[in-house]
Amino acid sequence: MKTIAVILSGCGVYDGAEIHEATLSLYFLAKNGYSYKIFAPDIDQHHVVNHITGEEMDEKRNVLVESARIARGAISPLSEFVAADFDGLLFPGGFGAAKNLSDWAFNGPEGTVNQEVSDAINCMVGLGRPVGALCISPVLLAKVLGDVELTIGNDPGTAAGVEALGATHVNTTHGEIIIDKKHKVISTPCYMLDATIEQIGTGAENVVRAMIDMM
Repeated sequence: MKTIAVILSGCGVYDGAEIHEATLSLYFLAKNGYSYKIFAPDIDQHHVVNHITGEEMDEKRNVLVESARIARGAISPLSEFVAADFDGLLFPGGFGAAKNLSDWAFNGPEGTVNQEVSDAINCMVGLGRPVGALCISPVLLAKVLGDVELTIGNDPGTAAGVEALGATHVNTTHGEIIIDKKHKVISTPCYMLDATIEQIGTGAENVVRAMIDMM
């Protein structure tokens, strides 16, 4: 059985991994007969956001510990990731990708990507194994890979940011995917658009199926 590594960035759209995107991605991997292993960096979140009010809270949380909520405890620190053990790599979205896995939310294309995340991307691409990215997480690929074709939907500011890094952005709508055949990268906009959970499921499923086709 082929196994996909899934990297989470916390738990909750405003300060971590987007739960619908993460859960539906795992569902479609399992439905198609693939196993998965979940990772997250063992670091502090940038901040904690009250998901009712949208206000920042005066507390600290750990990305690995929070991601374990989605993984039901079955999770490993990203420092233990070994690319050769996996057939693909998948990033759900959520602001955690732009706040914890990178600092894109604050510094845009001038920012940085967590070193463990960058290493995971480079190693998988170097091995010729597919990498899927949902929602805002394609900005990680733009920052790490540079010359890559991808989508974050149709937000002009974010699109301009990824193109400033040498990437090619393609506008897309619900469920559509963009495939970069050179790097074996698949991306879809998900909640970068005003979307329903059904539309999120379509995007997640299309990314998973495209990854499977590349294996």
